Amino acid sequence: MSWTDEVASGMLCAPDAQIPLDLPEVVPAQRVPFALDLAGELSQRLPSPGDGATLQLWDAMARIAAYDLTVARALEPHLDALAILHQAGVPLTEVGADERSTWGVFAAEGPDGRLSARETTTGWVVDGVKPWCSLAGQVSHALVTAWTSDTTRRLFAVSLGDDVRPRPGRWASRGLVEIPSAPAEFADVAAVPIGDDGWYLQRPGFWWGAIGVAACWYGGAAGVARRLAPRTGGAGRAPDQIAQLHLGEADTLLFAARATLWHAAARVDDPEARAGDEVLARRVRGLVRTVADDVLGSTARATGPAPLTFEEEHARRVADLSVYVRQDHGERDLAALGAQLTADRHEG
Repeated sequence: MSWTDEVASGMLCAPDAQIPLDLPEVVPAQRVPFALDLAGELSQRLPSPGDGATLQLWDAMARIAAYDLTVARALEPHLDALAILHQAGVPLTEVGADERSTWGVFAAEGPDGRLSARETTTGWVVDGVKPWCSLAGQVSHALVTAWTSDTTRRLFAVSLGDDVRPRPGRWASRGLVEIPSAPAEFADVAAVPIGDDGWYLQRPGFWWGAIGVAACWYGGAAGVARRLAPRTGGAGRAPDQIAQLHLGEADTLLFAARATLWHAAARVDDPEARAGDEVLARRVRGLVRTVADDVLGSTARATGPAPLTFEEEHARRVADLSVYVRQDHGERDLAALGAQLTADRHEG
C-alpha cells in the first residue's frame, strides 16, 4: 500500500474494517446536491457515535473530506443531526421527517440577531434571526437552538419551508464557496422540542460531534498533503532532500492526528469514560487543528505558488480547509481547555 493510499486518502481504519463509500473517481461538478444525495444513502449505513463503531464513522467522514471538503462539510451536520435525534430517542416521523430528509444543525449565536422560542396553544414556534445557517436554502430540515428565556436555550427540530428565509449576498468566502452560512430569518416556524432546556449542550454527544468535525479536518489535511506524494512516471522533478523533508513532516503530523482520533474513538465508545468528554474533545480539536494548519504551511512551502494558481483541485482543497478549520477558535479554545483542567484540579 502506497503512502497516498494509506495516508493521503484520509483513512483511519484498516481497509477490511471500512464502511464502503463507492465515491465516483471524479468529484461531481454539483457538489452540494451530490452530498445531499449521498447523505440519504449513507445515513442508512453509518453508525452513530458512541454505539461501538465510532472509528468506522470517523473513518468514513475523514475519507469523504479527503475526497472533497465541500462534500464533507455538507454531509457532516446531516450526520450530526441524525446522531442527536438518535441520542434523544426521537424518531424521524415525530419531527415531520423521513429517510429522504436532509438536515442542518444551527446552534451558533452571534450579533446578527436572536432566535426565540415560545409555546402556543398549537405547539412550539421559533421566531427571529439565527446566524451561521449553512445551506438553509437547500436542506429540508434543521435542528436549531432557540432562547426559551433570557438565560436558557432549547433544541428544536424544524422544517425549512417558505417561512425560513436565508439572507442573501453576504457569503464572500473563497473557501467552501458552495456552503453559504448566512443568517436566516424564522417567522413563527413550527418547532418540535428535542430534550429539555440545556440538554443539547449537556449531553455527551455534543463533544462527540465536535470530534467528528475534527475527523473532517484531518481528512481535509490528508487531501492537501496528497500534493506532496512523489509523482509517478517521471512527472516533475525528482524529489530532493527538501521535498523529502516536507513529505516526512506531513506524514508525522498526520500520524499524530490519526493516533489521536483512534484514541478518541475508543474513549467515546467506552461508557466509563463519559466524564472526560469535554477535555478529550478540546484536546483532539486543538491537536488536529494544529496539524491542519501545519500541513497547509508545509505543503505551501514545499510546492510553491504553482499548484495554488494553476491546479484547480489543490487550490480548492487549500481554500476549503483554511475556512473549515477556523471553526476551531484557536487560542480561545486552548484557554478554555486550560480553564477546564484548572477547575478539575481544584475540584479533585
